[in-house]
Amino acid sequence: MLKFDEKSERAEEMSEEEFFAGEAQSTWQVIWKRFLHHKLARIGMAIMIVLILAAIFAPFIAKFDPTELHLEDVPDGIALGPNAKYWFGTDTLGRDYFSRALYGGRISLLVGFVSVGISLLIGVPLGCLAGYYGGWVDSLITRFTEFMMCLPIFFLILTINNMLPPNIFNVVAIIGAFSWMGSAKVIRGQVLYVKNMEYGRAAKALGLRDSAIIFKHILPNAMTPLIVSAAMGIANAIIMEAGLSYIGMGVQEPMPSWGSMLNASRSYMLESPHLALIPGTLICLVTLSLNFIGDGLRDAIDPKNAE
Repeated sequence: MLKFDEKSERAEEMSEEEFFAGEAQSTWQVIWKRFLHHKLARIGMAIMIVLILAAIFAPFIAKFDPTELHLEDVPDGIALGPNAKYWFGTDTLGRDYFSRALYGGRISLLVGFVSVGISLLIGVPLGCLAGYYGGWVDSLITRFTEFMMCLPIFFLILTINNMLPPNIFNVVAIIGAFSWMGSAKVIRGQVLYVKNMEYGRAAKALGLRDSAIIFKHILPNAMTPLIVSAAMGIANAIIMEAGLSYIGMGVQEPMPSWGSMLNASRSYMLESPHLALIPGTLICLVTLSLNFIGDGLRDAIDPKNAE
């Protein structure tokens, strides 16, 4: 180990940016180590990695095209159960359910990640403005955020989605546009806290521009709780897409998503339970895994939460 004098001498040789970059890297290393000690978070991360890789490499893993009909295998219109040829069985049109599950994962995960990205693009700037400037700016943004949170968002999404052509891009955009409130509240609270700390006040006293203070000094130190919120938001977006597709207002046939697969299985749950069981299990796995990851991140960032 370095002695105290050697540490002080090395710190004096560093520039300010190098010093704070080293501190930030050390903080993230500590958070990562704490995260890896969270058993459920490790399980959740392993499941998500497997599902994401399966979705990415679906063209190489799937045995059949997800929209290809094999009517000769289902002459009576009865879905086949899992077998050697069709690992997850088929639907009533003879489409390979394993292939549809893989490609459906692509759609569902895409909706989750992209819609959360859109919500962050809206919520983070609004939260930064409210927390940094305060006053009437904070009051206006906070009141608007609270107003949006009081609205029945799912039914509002249903209404707007019904007015637009039913496709995946509209679903992603609408979910993202109405899911920013949580991230705005999280980042506002963090900015209020960070800007009143010593380095936040010091940056202000040095006469730095507001944009430089926000993006260089405040926002990087306020990101960790936002990551936890984003992990939870992805799970909520996937569930919302599944709900929209389940009632026929989300992803449309023949494009598969886990929600649309559930919708198509409604009339066959008794004679072909695998049609509902497989996509339902995948949705549960993703949402549980993301919640485990969010809990692990929360405990890693603030170990007092684990007590």
